[in-house]
Amino acid sequence: MLENQNTADENDNGFLVRHVHVTGELGLHARPAAKLAQEAQKFDCTIVLKAAGQEVDAKSILDILTLAAAPGTNLVMRAKGCDAVQALDRLETLFHNQFDED
Repeated sequence: MLENQNTADENDNGFLVRHVHVTGELGLHARPAAKLAQEAQKFDCTIVLKAAGQEVDAKSILDILTLAAAPGTNLVMRAKGCDAVQALDRLETLFHNQFDED
C-alpha cells in the first residue's frame, strides 16, 4: 500500500516527520484507512497526514479518506507528543506490511 520513502525523523515545529509513498493499486482506500485510524487512536500524541497541501487527523478515517491518496501520492506523517516515535514506527510497520492486504 505505502512504501517508506525516508525513515529519518526530522524536527518540524516539534513534530517528528516521516515521508511515505502510496504504491498500492487502489491507493489508500477504506480498509487501510480504517486500520491506520484505529492504530493511530491507540496513541496519545497528535498524528497528522499531509498530501498535496492538505493536512488531516490520522485518527479519523473520514479525514484520511478526504486525502484521496491514489497510487503515486506522496504522504507526510507528522506526530507530536510523548509517544510520537512509537506511533510513527507502528504506522510505518502497517505501511511496510501493506496493511495485511496481500
